[in-house]
Amino acid sequence: MIDYVNQHSKSARIKSGKDETGITIKSISVSASDRIVRCAFDYARENGRKKVTAVHKANILKFSDGLFLEVSRQVAKEYPDIEFEDRIIDNMCMQLVQKPELYDVLVLPNLYGDLVSDLAAGLVGGLGVAPGANIGPEGAVFEATHGSAPKYKGQNKVNPTALILSGMLMLRYLGETEAADRLENAVAKVIAAGKDVTYDLKPNRSDPTAVGTREMAEAICRAL
Repeated sequence: MIDYVNQHSKSARIKSGKDETGITIKSISVSASDRIVRCAFDYARENGRKKVTAVHKANILKFSDGLFLEVSRQVAKEYPDIEFEDRIIDNMCMQLVQKPELYDVLVLPNLYGDLVSDLAAGLVGGLGVAPGANIGPEGAVFEATHGSAPKYKGQNKVNPTALILSGMLMLRYLGETEAADRLENAVAKVIAAGKDVTYDLKPNRSDPTAVGTREMAEAICRAL
């Protein structure tokens, strides 16, 4: 593999020994890039969003991320009603920490999305409040970003918000906008009150007034 890379790569040469270096090949296609960027613009348009930001590292990864950026720019031309811009991934992380209010819909290759999604979750309270939607052309699956968290099973401890808001995203996907708004507003009301919330949403995580998963879910039901 090292000999092959040395013979065919236009951007790098590997000089280390046979068992010294690990190599990962990054593959980005025109069709997949077009599909995800178009999905981002469609989502923005359908949900009243104003801007799409493509995130990349095209200044260094010129062939892979450069392709993603070029496809993003081409697709953006088909959506003149939606503002478009691009950001380099490292700068994007800093921007989200310093001034997240400047951004709306982000579209990223998978690896960068994996990183930025956790960063964004941290900005709003952690993975306990981060919903997830996996949307394809013929179906969709909705789940909390943190997954099933089996180590907390049966403890009535963890924050139910991420899963409940995943249900809210499902309602939006099904066109049940009014129901989705009611559910989202109920969750926001309970969190803003700060009383019936789990330990991770308290200023002090050891606060004895924190409630359990069931109690917080019941408070959200009452707020509905």
